[in-house]
Amino acid sequence: MIEAGTELPPLTVTFKRDDLVRYAGASGDFNPIHWNDRMASALGLPGVIAHGMLTMASAVRVVTDWLDDPADLVEYGVRFTKPVVVPDDDKGASVTFSATVGKVADGLAEIDITAVAGEEKVLGRAKAVVRVR
Repeated sequence: MIEAGTELPPLTVTFKRDDLVRYAGASGDFNPIHWNDRMASALGLPGVIAHGMLTMASAVRVVTDWLDDPADLVEYGVRFTKPVVVPDDDKGASVTFSATVGKVADGLAEIDITAVAGEEKVLGRAKAVVRVR
């Protein structure tokens, strides 16, 4: 039974530059801020950043990995608050996703997701709604 206050198992995802290149190819988003340090710096960014949609998709995995059936995810949304800076090294940038079940009512559960890279929360208002059985 899913109850308010239940904590989901955390998930840590590491993004490296080659992940950004593969995501760019899959998504068609070849914006140079996702692969070129010079362009990212010229736009005032602290470095090359991960695609927002890649970060968002990775975040919801903390929920879908926990569900018996990922199709029980009925709604999902986030606000992008800080970019995930991906250094040009072999370590990449790790983001840890955690989640807690909030309100449970009428066959649905709201799940609050937290995404932290280093000491920074990189997503705000990250919330999923799932069907409960």
